[in-house]
Amino acid sequence: MRKIIFALALLLNSVQLFAQTDSVEMADTLRSNGKIYVVVVCIVIILLGLLAYLFSLDSRLKKIEKKSSSKN
Repeated sequence: MRKIIFALALLLNSVQLFAQTDSVEMADTLRSNGKIYVVVVCIVIILLGLLAYLFSLDSRLKKIEKKSSSKN
């Protein structure tokens, strides 16, 4: 049942993507001014920061798990 719901959600998502055939005026303006690269760089910096935070959090959790397993 979960697979059917997941497939239906993917199908509905792809139908929405096909409906967006009009060009986006804001994106065209940013692209023509060269500012789209600033937006992309900001998004990449945010994603890299989130990934770094998650990896540091993962390493801290592994240390805590090692300490708790060695005490038992």
